[in-house]
Amino acid sequence: MFDNPQTKATIRRMAWLAGAFLTIVLIAAAVERKKEMTVAATVVEVAPLEGGSYLIDSADIIKIINRSFGMSLDEQAAGLIDEDRVERVLEEDPFVKNAEVVLTANSKLKIFVEQREPILRVVDNMGVQYYLDNEGFRFPLSKHFAARTLVATGNITPHTPEFLKKKRHKMKDLFELTQFLLADELWRAMFEQVYVNAKGEYVLIPNVGDQVILLGECENIEDKFRRLKVFYKEGMSYEGWQKYKSIDLRFKGQVVCERK
Repeated sequence: MFDNPQTKATIRRMAWLAGAFLTIVLIAAAVERKKEMTVAATVVEVAPLEGGSYLIDSADIIKIINRSFGMSLDEQAAGLIDEDRVERVLEEDPFVKNAEVVLTANSKLKIFVEQREPILRVVDNMGVQYYLDNEGFRFPLSKHFAARTLVATGNITPHTPEFLKKKRHKMKDLFELTQFLLADELWRAMFEQVYVNAKGEYVLIPNVGDQVILLGECENIEDKFRRLKVFYKEGMSYEGWQKYKSIDLRFKGQVVCERK
């Protein structure tokens, strides 16, 4: 009956088009049903910091959403949920570095949050305390957890957001010194505090022993710490940690020690 090749081809095309149309209709119907369904649950996952700690937790995330939207997103129509807007709201919180929000096929709202990682705790000369992350972003201390980071105290002027863009800036020096210390396994374990004295010079306080390291200005850092590492390996091992009051790296090519 349909021996004509052209007729057979036409029928196949019509069948394919009908199948494609039916698929589109089913998908559209499924999308509409999903929009009409209520949000079954809001599931929050906060990625822990190194060591498994949290500066912000899932309960805080829910509170941020409820405060910003004036209601819980649970039991709301799925079609009214704007995932991008929820992400923007969460990323405005200082503890949140990144947020991803997905509405699943079964109408669960899944939220993944990446915390900001503190690398330095600052106590400035006005007594204001805050953290800096590895991008130089300032954020407050947490009610949940005190992160174990290098602590900077002393003559530190109040924070300004654009400090990393400056050619010379004391906070930029402090931030770059912190990054330098964290990049070296020995120095990362060695130091617990940086003090900025009245002259704007940097003094390091080690975890081991009670001597201080007089660094001076943040200049020729690599050379200063090279000298210090050589001294620790070749000199300190013989003399012992408790014999010195200070180790001075301010003078070019020298390590000057003051005994107790």
